[in-house]
Amino acid sequence: MSRAKGDLAEERACEFLQDLGFHLQKRNFYSRFGEIDIILLKNETLHFVEVKSGVDYESAIQNITPTKISRLIRTAQVYMKKNALDSHFQIDAVVVTPKNIEYIQNITL
Repeated sequence: MSRAKGDLAEERACEFLQDLGFHLQKRNFYSRFGEIDIILLKNETLHFVEVKSGVDYESAIQNITPTKISRLIRTAQVYMKKNALDSHFQIDAVVVTPKNIEYIQNITL
């Protein structure tokens, strides 16, 4: 997928989540472990969101592997430490397809 398509999917996901009451904290946070696409706050919980897009749900979601989740967790910990945060957090995903956006809460290994 091209960077432009990825950026468009992230933009759609960000708008979708903000419409659900999330408050944007940061986009595209990088650490040596990887990148977190979107970081949002809702109900005193930080949500670290991985955005995946594809022609359908299955082709997008299969790219969230246990290795990817592990890197997301480590990157979230870096963000929390760098910003001196001690709050609840979870790792979420948003799957963007041409016809739909699906929010998946609290993905785990």
